Parts: sequence; C-alpha cells; structure tokens
Amino acid sequence: MIFTRWLRGLFPLCLSLLLLITACTPRDASPYAKAQQESTRRGAPAAVVKAAEQGGTFNQFFPGSQGSYTVIPAQEKKGFAEYKLNKDGNTLAMLSISDTTSIPSAAAKYRSALSTIAGYPTVEQGATATGLLVNDRYQVKVLSRDPSFTQDDRIAWLQKFDLRGLATLEPALTAKASPTQPAAPTPSKPTALPNAIAPPAQSPAVQTAPPVPQLQPAA
Repeated sequence: MIFTRWLRGLFPLCLSLLLLITACTPRDASPYAKAQQESTRRGAPAAVVKAAEQGGTFNQFFPGSQGSYTVIPAQEKKGFAEYKLNKDGNTLAMLSISDTTSIPSAAAKYRSALSTIAGYPTVEQGATATGLLVNDRYQVKVLSRDPSFTQDDRIAWLQKFDLRGLATLEPALTAKASPTQPAAPTPSKPTALPNAIAPPAQSPAVQTAPPVPQLQPAA
C-alpha cells in the first residue's frame, strides 16, 4: 500500500520534469531552413529560376591547370559553377560562371561598363573582383583571395576562359511578347457613286447644200 502511494506521488513529479525538459530543448531547424542558411553563407541567391542553365554546362568553359597553377572544382549547382585557382597549395583566386537570369541586378551593372575584355563589357566589383558579361546573361568573374593576385592577374585569367564557347549558349531571355492585338479594321474602299445621268447627245447639225443656180434660156 505504501509503495503504491509512493508511485502515485512520483508520477506527477516525473511528468512535470519531462515537460520541462521538452520545453527547454531547442528545436532543430527544418531542412529548408538549413539549406537556406548554407546558401546564404556562400552568398548564393535564395532562389534560382527554372530557366537558369545547369551549372555542369559551364565546366567546359573554365581554363585548365597550367604551369604552376592548378584549377580545382569548388562548387556546382543550377545556374552557377566555381573553381579554385591554386598555386603551391595556396588559393589565389576563385573563378566562376553564373547565369544572371536569377539575379537581374548582376547583369544590369554591365550596361554602364566603360571597358571591355575580348569584346565583352567588364566592370570592377570592389577592390578584389573583376567580371565580364557574355550574351547579356552569363557573368564570368575572378575574385582575388590573395593580395598578390592583382587586377592585371584577374584580367589575364578572364581571357583564359572559353568565352566564345560560352557565347554559343542561349542569350538573355527576351521579354514576353505582348498579347496579340486585334487587327485594325482595313478601311473599305469608298463605294462608287452611280454615274450621273449624262445629258442627251446632240445630233450633229446637218449641213444644207447651197442651192443650184437655174440656167436661164438664151434670148
């Protein structure tokens, strides 16, 4: 009997303790929130439009390793691909190609570009990045990760991309055509008025022959 009463008194205490622990335990963020946080840390856009090019499509246009420089894949996702440029084990710069379809503002800044690289508009993005725009859509960018990697180095590596090959991809999406307007009515030809009644034609005047002179008999 005493044991039963002891259990009855212990049960509410255990229940209260369980509720307290549950309330104090932080809830795990949803998978979507975690993905959003990771994308935000990488500086990626929150959403990518369906029409954006697949990131794997861009791999063929990156420069390859050469000399003491090694080009290593770093990140690939829809609308974006990025490589590391290393030398002697140190990352000197990040090379990237992105589809600005998802970020129209990224392409807009090239409209006022004052210089070009290989015929494509180019702009400086802060003190450590140089970019150019291909087909009004694809941004090719080199971002310095080491102070020794200068603007001249960035420009030199931008020219190592296969820009002509990249230009063969779909250009910027054009604005949707406006709904077809109804054709303007074709002005009808004026109805011909009935011919006015012409006055009766006058018969040509008959010319009367002059009278023949009568011959007088001889006296």
